[in-house]
Order: sequence, then C-alpha cells, then structure tokens
Amino acid sequence: MLSKILSVTGRPGLYKLISTNQNLNIVESLSDGKRIPVYAQEKVVALSDVSIYTNDGDIPLREVLKLIKNKEEGKQLSLGPKPSGNTLFTYFGEILPDYSRESVYASDVKKIISWYNLLTEHGVDLEEEEKKDSPSAAETEGENEDTGTKEEAGTKKEEKEA
Repeated sequence: MLSKILSVTGRPGLYKLISTNQNLNIVESLSDGKRIPVYAQEKVVALSDVSIYTNDGDIPLREVLKLIKNKEEGKQLSLGPKPSGNTLFTYFGEILPDYSRESVYASDVKKIISWYNLLTEHGVDLEEEEKKDSPSAAETEGENEDTGTKEEAGTKKEEKEA
C-alpha cells in the first residue's frame, strides 16, 4: 500500500495515487480528501521508496513505521506541540537504536512521526507487503523507469517524476 502513498515536493502532507496519465497524475490528499493534479515536472516520492540510514546500511521506511506502530500499540504518537531535537532523537533512538546520527536530522524524525500519525489516522495498512517480483505501481501505469537516487538529510529517496 505504501507504493500508492506519495509525498509531493513543495506540498504538505501525503497523497494517495488515484490515476496516472502521460503528463500528470491525479492524487487525493489524505488530510482533506481533495483531489489535485500533479504534473510531470513535480517531484514525487512513493513512501515505499524511502529508507532511513543506519550504521549498517539503511532500513525501509515501512519497517520503521512498523516499529513505531508496535511501540505505540497502533495508536497516534504525540511528543507535544513542538518537541525539541533531543526529545525527537531520544524517541527515535528507542525505536531504531542504530540509526545514523550523522545523517538523520530532527526534521527527518519529525516528518516520519507526522507521516506515521497521518497513515494511522486514515487506516493505511503498514503490514501489507509489496510484491517484490512485480513492477512498482508507477512502472505498471506507464511511468518512465529512469530513476535517480537522491540522498537527502538522513532519508534515501528514489526520485521519480510524476
């Protein structure tokens, strides 16, 4: 399911892929349910393509979200209205003790927590596995397979143009 949940650069929140076309995708905001077009020049990242740097490599975002879900027993997570960097890192260290302290920033942890809260609020199944041997949703729906890897602030994202 995370392959159909997208983060669009420059737009807040997460979006569910509704349909795709040669020049644009139609996505629906998880927050308010509004459908909007995302054009080919906008950068879009599927949550299934995001991973977190650890000291031993990287771990998929799906696994980190599952760890948070297990710790919070499937409930929303609240660290207060404006948690400090130390609070965020302390919590993240409890979830993923071997995360890379040089590559993961407070803004990354804050984003992961907000994504977790949004996904649990809307009942997105974090346990559902994607099929490894089948092409991703973007590839099956006619998108360009040419992807580049962008490493940014503790998360590794494969950038795909929508």
